[in-house]
Amino acid sequence: MRQKYYLGLDQGTTGTTALLVNEAFLPVAKGYCPVSRQYPAPAWVEHDPEEIFASLKKAAADALQAAGAEPRDVIAVGLDHEGESALLFDGKTGASLSPVIVWQDQRTAAEADAKKTEKGAEIHTVTGLMPSAYFSATKWEWLIGHTEGARGLAAAGRLFAANLDAFLLYRLTGGRAFATDASTASRTLLCNIGTGAWDEEMISLFGLDGVRLPEIRDSAGVFGHIDPDAFLGISAPVTGLMVDQQAALFGQRCLLPGAVKTTYGTGCFMLMHTGDAPVISKNGLLTTTAWQLNGKRSFALDGGVYTAGAAIDWLRDGLGIISSPAEIGPLAASVPDTGGLVFVPAFNGLGAPRWDAYAAGLLIGMDGATTKAHVARAAEEAIAYQVADLAAAMEQDAGRPFSLMRCDGGAANDAFLMQFQADILGLPTEVPGCCESTALGAALMAAVGYGTITPAAWGRTDVPCRRYLPRMSDDERMTRIDLWHKAVERALKWRE
Repeated sequence: MRQKYYLGLDQGTTGTTALLVNEAFLPVAKGYCPVSRQYPAPAWVEHDPEEIFASLKKAAADALQAAGAEPRDVIAVGLDHEGESALLFDGKTGASLSPVIVWQDQRTAAEADAKKTEKGAEIHTVTGLMPSAYFSATKWEWLIGHTEGARGLAAAGRLFAANLDAFLLYRLTGGRAFATDASTASRTLLCNIGTGAWDEEMISLFGLDGVRLPEIRDSAGVFGHIDPDAFLGISAPVTGLMVDQQAALFGQRCLLPGAVKTTYGTGCFMLMHTGDAPVISKNGLLTTTAWQLNGKRSFALDGGVYTAGAAIDWLRDGLGIISSPAEIGPLAASVPDTGGLVFVPAFNGLGAPRWDAYAAGLLIGMDGATTKAHVARAAEEAIAYQVADLAAAMEQDAGRPFSLMRCDGGAANDAFLMQFQADILGLPTEVPGCCESTALGAALMAAVGYGTITPAAWGRTDVPCRRYLPRMSDDERMTRIDLWHKAVERALKWRE
């Protein structure tokens, strides 16, 4: 009897991962395809949507080949995606009308600031978010104003505004499904955090009247069947759809209030499950939907660091300090400290909890003794400091201290970073044996949608983990954090 699989497709900012999970819910094989980003102007970041769809095919084909599996062996498919990134496409032909504006892009910062001044408090109350170029609504507003023929297509009912989940679902199903899930809708500035529905006032505020938005559905359920001619001969149903960070929260078994995970990727994202009621942050965090099942939403507090793994990529591609990310941990560990050097990697501004789109990257504290090892260590430490700032804000909002942080993503394999993270947080960090928690979460949500596992059953599953315990004294921790904050203050409001 042939082995059957759930296919988790993790569409990320720098690449797409495909993970095959067997009927015992264990990862079996993986495929990966990098995707490029274009930088047509300062602080602008774009994808080619056709390249994104092609990356899904390549990653999935590689996973099938690695497992010796055939398209007919796929039971169901789950898809997660990079959240706020946005595009327009023609709902009649499926042709993309614009590039994908990536979540990191800051071209709409001024417009977002104007919205914040005009109706910031109302937007926060309605959506749980604060006006920012980070979210989808300002991107769609900009695209409509800069895409030839957009208004005419809107008048004809053909202008579809999508995050990458709805666009890819449309393509995967041969144009038969245009839908999103509650977690994605909560990242747009257009969804009412109280009702879970598109908010007409927000739609008008961002100039999107007449634009077709996807139907909001549960995170698990039958969204449609894959068109085998469009996608590798697979004809399985798509039964899971989520934002990547929420997929990681699910994959890390953070199913009860108070559970926290942090994903270390291009950016760095911390989510805390807060239960069945939204918690409105007073400390610069976001209120978001974790997932929706059987019409019932679970919520999370969310803090995002824009530049984490991207800073390590810069050391490789921009400075040539390393030739691969795997070198960064050993190089950082080769010196006992940074020699007073602090790196603030605000390449695309700063996200939570400061929300400064005009902050700039900063290396400060250099002298004649500074080496590439000190720069490497400062970059690693900067990731951990940013996460510590999120943790402090999240503990205040939640009214409870953390006892453990579950970590995943590519950089979670970096032992130096994970140990320093435990030290600077003053609490244990835990890394699962399979760091592909995001793709695993997508595959497991597909299994939930297919009806073969429940969230409660997954939450009881024992997963092997590596644990890092803090070794740093409280005095040293506070001294280091104070120096970090001193450097951050110098990076704020640098750009006009």
